[in-house]
Amino acid sequence: MRYGLGMVLVIAAGLLWSTQGLIFRQIEEAGTWATLFWRSAGMIPVLLGFLIWRAGGSPLPAIRAVGLPGALGGLGLVVAFAGAIYSIQSTTIANAVFLFAASPFLTALIGWAVLGERVRAETWAAMAVALTGIFVMVRGDLSGGAMAGNIAALLSALGFAVFTVTLRWGKVSDSLPSVLLGGLFSLLTGAVIAGQMGQTLAVPAPDALWAMAMGAITLSGGMVLYELGSRVVPAAESALLSNIEVMLAPLWVWLFLNETASTATFLGGAILLVAVTMNGISGARRATA
Repeated sequence: MRYGLGMVLVIAAGLLWSTQGLIFRQIEEAGTWATLFWRSAGMIPVLLGFLIWRAGGSPLPAIRAVGLPGALGGLGLVVAFAGAIYSIQSTTIANAVFLFAASPFLTALIGWAVLGERVRAETWAAMAVALTGIFVMVRGDLSGGAMAGNIAALLSALGFAVFTVTLRWGKVSDSLPSVLLGGLFSLLTGAVIAGQMGQTLAVPAPDALWAMAMGAITLSGGMVLYELGSRVVPAAESALLSNIEVMLAPLWVWLFLNETASTATFLGGAILLVAVTMNGISGARRATA
């Protein structure tokens, strides 16, 4: 595969992911845990089918190869997926996706604390800028569901960071089996917690179908495209290109649903996105050097 095609695939992944907020807004009655269950139900067959196709047979060797780090990464994805669903149901799409973008900084901090990875001076500076952006975003939402949604979004970013660090710890180069495990764990978690809370998984058929379509097409489809493209596009550049999700997700809900957010959200989100972009560019330059 050529570099240009790899870039197209990574950008296409970001485009697919950016439509998830729009799909979330079509779900009217299903709560967080039912949505997590049905989205995982749509996600698992696609990832499993891709792993079977790629292996030319049983996917079990690839799943076994990720071992304990892959399983721990899958558990991190449960937090990431559930936090993302709750945050989008509790606050604006713009608020949620901008806070998801803090994940690279949380990854750097956990990698530094747990694995002893060195954090570049540029990353520390970008973290300071990102914290400023987060403060600007959330200072007006210190009560009620909006603040709970902000916290859930940051927990989602933390879950993705845990996923990334555990794979680094285990030197796992193939992330998709771990994502599949995350889908399986999420399916079970959604069913168990919904049952514990007395909530039903028997949601209206349109809600279940929207959630399954999101899991099968936008989430899994985006991950498959990203995995294929990132084989020829360096990691720092892939991360930068996929940030198109953060920029487009608020645009789609504004264009089609007339959903907007406060000035503070867009100002803080812009500051955070600048920090992420600056950190990604410096990392790409360092990798090239």
